[in-house]
This record gives sequence, structure tokens and C-alpha cells, in this order.
Amino acid sequence: MKIKSIKAYHVVQPFVDGPYRMSKGRVADCFDAVIVAITSDNGVTGWGEMAPLGNFYSAAFPSGTRAGVPEIAPHLIGHDPRGLAGIGRLMDTVFKGHPYIKAALDMACWDLAARAADVPLVTMLGGRESETAELYRVVTHGTVDQMAALAKRIVAEGYRRLQVKVGGNVRDDIERVTAVASAVPKGTVIFCDANAGWTPYQARQFADATRGIDYTFEQPCTTIEENMSVRRMLDKPMVLDESVTSLQEMLEIHRRGAADGLTLKISRLGGVTQTRLIRDVAVDLGFMITVEDTGGAEIDTAAMAHFSLSTPEERRLHAIAFHEWVTVRTASNKPPVTGSRMGIPDGAGLGIDVVPDLLGKPFFEIG
Repeated sequence: MKIKSIKAYHVVQPFVDGPYRMSKGRVADCFDAVIVAITSDNGVTGWGEMAPLGNFYSAAFPSGTRAGVPEIAPHLIGHDPRGLAGIGRLMDTVFKGHPYIKAALDMACWDLAARAADVPLVTMLGGRESETAELYRVVTHGTVDQMAALAKRIVAEGYRRLQVKVGGNVRDDIERVTAVASAVPKGTVIFCDANAGWTPYQARQFADATRGIDYTFEQPCTTIEENMSVRRMLDKPMVLDESVTSLQEMLEIHRRGAADGLTLKISRLGGVTQTRLIRDVAVDLGFMITVEDTGGAEIDTAAMAHFSLSTPEERRLHAIAFHEWVTVRTASNKPPVTGSRMGIPDGAGLGIDVVPDLLGKPFFEIG
């Protein structure tokens, strides 16, 4: 089997609930996605997707992906898409760095390989550990009243896990989180995610003032060293997200005891290949794991769902349904969501049926 053709599409995906707000004025109106289709010489097509959350969240930006995919794709023509490690090495050889650009291409090869083998992607990722995964919802940055009202609405819809955005003015965030915790039932799982927005001084202020609230602290500061300085005085679990950019960084986090859990972003790590490697090693090292991404619709959410269900339940934190965030559709089916839990679509590979007519005209095509 050889790669015969590659197409790439640019799809803007506006948010259903309007702008997505984080601390320090960071805001996005949409996911700006690149979707890739890789077709083999026997007619099987695999799909991949990546979508940065604005230009501020991750070391990735939409125009960079659109410029980079045409640089890499021609080198893949004629290679066996099932040689996944080799595809990864080839991309790293012809295009140094910028793992986010390679993520959709890598994902499409995994989807194609699984479809060719007539197995769901979850099987290739290690096997299905459960039927569904618990979802969380995000309480985006806003006023105290706005955040408390949003938290109450989310819980009323049946969700039991909240990620509350912090990382702004410390005193204001203390008030916001206190209000959110008071607005939801006891036992609601709360993650306070600063998205690396604080100095250690600010993070320790927040942690000290909120000792009476049950929550998990997520990525308060930028570097592993800064987060470690907060963790030394912390009496709560800590999850790192932005700090996990490679296998080496994950191993450093483990060596230093800097976190109890990790959030792995597929595009940040360069695709399914590296995400699976890091996930499996992290599970063996005892971390709690969330596998998700920086954004996307049905394609990327399906990949996240397959990863979630192939992560051992005792090591899995939660999942997120990005396809429910956006107003556009890219497939005729989607990862099924029932209440606050998500499964995977039936079928080989990602299990979804992408509709090319929904994607518009490709901005790049070869083969």
C-alpha cells in the first residue's frame, strides 16, 4: 500500500456559545482548522485534523499549518501509510520542528491504516477499556456572576466535572472560584486551570486563599520549575498541560515529581504517534491522563475519544467533546454523546464518515 494523493482543507469553525475567553484578555471566536485527507493506491482514505485555539494558547498558529502542510505532503507520496513510525521520522527529516503542522498528516495515516485493517482506531491504540468516557465542560473567564451562572447551567445539564478558567487577577479569581464552588452541588469535580498565566508568587497566593475548596490545580505557571515551586506547598493534586511538549518533558515532570496528572494535546505533540507513546509511558509511570487537543470538530474529537477509551479507566481523568462547541459539521456522523459521557462511532479507523462537500475546496492537493 502506498500514499497516492493528499488533500488539505481550511475550515473555520465558529463557537456555538460565542467567544472563548481566558485570562489576560485572551479570546478566540472559532477553531481555525486544517483537515487533511490521505488516500492510498487501493482507494482507502484516512482523515486528520488540527485546530489551534487562537494564536495565544499553544505554540501553533493557523496560517503556519496552512503554509507547512504543502511543504511536507509531497515527501509522503509513495510511502506506506501503515509505516507510522517511519512516516513520523520522514516528516521530522524533511521539516524540522513545528510538530503541530505534522499532527493532521500523522492522524490521517493512523486513520487510513486502521481502515485498511478494518479495525477501529481504539484497537490500534491498545484496545478498548470502557464503552464511554466522562466529559467535562469549561467555565470560561468572566465576571463572578457570569461564571457562577454558567457553572450552574452546566451542572443542570447533567455534567459533574468543571474546568474553571483562572490565571488573571488573583483576588478576582479567588472570588470567581469561590462563587463557582458555592453554586454547584458538593462533589462536583473542579479543575482550576490558569493556562500558565501566573507567577509562582501569584499561584501560591491563590492556593493559600482557596484551601477550603476541593479542586485540582492545572498548569498555574509556565515552566516545570515554577510549577514545582508551587507544588511544594500545595495540598491539592496538580495537573500539567502546557508543560508536556515531548516525551523528554514528560519524563522530566516525572523525575521531579512535578505533577499527579497530565493533559496530552495531540497537535502539541505532533500527532497520534507521539501521543500514544507518551500516553503509554505516562500510564506505566502512574500519572492520571487526559488526552485531548487544542480544538477541532468531528475528526479531531473522534481521535480524542479513541484515545480516551484506550486509556485504562483507573488512569483516565476525563474527556471533552469539541464537536459540540462549533456550529459547522464536517461528517455525517460524530462521536456519540449521551448525557455527560462520550463514546466512539461504529466503524473502522476513526469511525466517522467525513463529507468532503462540507469542507469546501481544498487549498492544497497533490497526486
